[in-house]
Parts: sequence; structure tokens; C-alpha cells
Amino acid sequence: MTTEAKVGAFVLVSLLILTSTIAYLANAQFRGGKVPYRTYLHYAGGLEAGAPVLFGGIKAGSVTAVRPWPSDPTRIEILVELKEGTPVNQKSVAKLGTVSVMSEPALMVSTGTNDANRIAAGQMIPSQETVTLDEIAAKMAVVAGNANDLIVQVKGELGGISGDARTLLANLNSVTRDERPKIDHIADQLLALSQHADAVIAKVGPVVDHADSAIQNVNGMVGDLRAPLRMDLAEVQSTLQEAKNVLADMHGMVRANDFKIDDTMENLREATDNLDQLTDQLKQRPWSLIRIKQPKERKLPE
Repeated sequence: MTTEAKVGAFVLVSLLILTSTIAYLANAQFRGGKVPYRTYLHYAGGLEAGAPVLFGGIKAGSVTAVRPWPSDPTRIEILVELKEGTPVNQKSVAKLGTVSVMSEPALMVSTGTNDANRIAAGQMIPSQETVTLDEIAAKMAVVAGNANDLIVQVKGELGGISGDARTLLANLNSVTRDERPKIDHIADQLLALSQHADAVIAKVGPVVDHADSAIQNVNGMVGDLRAPLRMDLAEVQSTLQEAKNVLADMHGMVRANDFKIDDTMENLREATDNLDQLTDQLKQRPWSLIRIKQPKERKLPE
């Protein structure tokens, strides 16, 4: 045997030993880090052993067996193995699904809740049935049957509706035929009114321009009168202040002459009393105004 043949045989044997060792270690690690669980469904949907198991969308294990449950053959028992440490809890739900449209069926396990208790190894994961294609087809067949009945009913009602619509259109045609002259007359009046409105607007234009110039003139006049008005207001304010001062002086004079006013009022009161007495005397003896000397009083005979 040549040296090259010996070297080739040695390399092949070494590669075979290395491959066997890697496969053994990988198989040992794979088997040692898996935790078994089980779940039950009424419809497996073509799920087979080796199908992936996704926990929250992440591949966490695989299906090990799919078979009818011996205790209840109407349900399918699905055995799975998940990676050690996968937080499957009592609120997690297993259901049938697919990773993509063209992929094989897979088992989907939801994450559940953080406060729920963890499921022990070998225990059952709660499951939820998915809607199958057969159920969807059956519902579609029911919907199609109802749609056919509805179409037949609508066809029957459309005949009556179409007859009513024809009658309505005929009535509308007769009404429009009778009212068309009036409508044409109204349209002519509206056209004449619009033309008259255009003429009025054309006449109003110069008036508006004149009004603008008048407003500008008024603004100029107001601006010219503003300064004299301010001066007049200042003079009026000073006059009012002087009047207040005069009233204050008069008030002081009245207070200073209170006693004189009281004497004058007393004299007026006495003069009024004397005048009242004189008036009474004149009423009793009016001749006293003519006679200077008063006649003696007559004595009554005894």
C-alpha cells in the first residue's frame, strides 16, 4: 500500500469517527433537554410526528406522536416535547395552525399569563379547536342557499317595483309636460332678473366708489377736528374745575354766615306775623284805612 493510500484511509476513518461523535453528542443533548407534554383536539388537520411546536411564534419543540386517545377515541391525543425552560402555564392554549400558507401543519402554543402556574412535565396543555375547511365550506353552502332564496324573493319583488317605477316615470313625464311652459317662463324671468341685476350692479359701482371717497373725506375731517376738539375738551375741563372751586367758596361763605341767615329768618318770621295781624285788623275794620281817628265805641243802653 502506498503512502497516499494510507493517508487517505486515515483521513476517512478520522472523519467517520468525528461525525459519529458529533451525532452522538447532539442526540444526547437533544434527548436530555426536552420536557414531554400532551394535548387533545377533535381535528388534527394532518399533523404528524416531527411537526414543529411554536411557543408564542418561537420554535420550542416538536410533535412526537399523533394518535386517537384510548380513553376517548373521538379526541386525538398529541404528544409533544418542548425545550427545557419553556414557560408553559395553565393559561397557555394549544391549537392547530401553520407557519406559512404553503408549510405543513404545526402546533401553536400561546404564552398565557405571567401570574399563571406552570404546567408540570407530562401534564396536559389546554387546547382550542380551530375552524376547519369542511366547516367553512358547510357554512358557505348554507350562505349560498340563503342567497339563492333571497335572490328568488328579490326577483319577485323587483317585478312589482319595476311596474311601480314605470307608473311613476309616466306620471313624472305627464307632470313635466304640463309644467314645462311654466318652467320655461320662470327661466325667462330669472334670466331677465339676472340681466337687470347686472345693470343694477353696474350702476351701484360708481356709487360705491363715491361712498369710498366720501368716507375718506369724513376721515380727513375727523382728523382735522380732532385737535380742536381736544383743546375744547381741555378748556371745558378747566372751566368745570373753576366752577367746582367757586361752589366750594360759596359753601364756605354760607357756613360762615349761618348766624346772619338765622337772624334774617327770624326777622322775616316777625314781619310775617305783623303782616298777619294787620291783615286781620283790616278784615275786621276796613274803614281804618280811611279814618285817621278811630270812633269811640258805643255803649249799649242798659
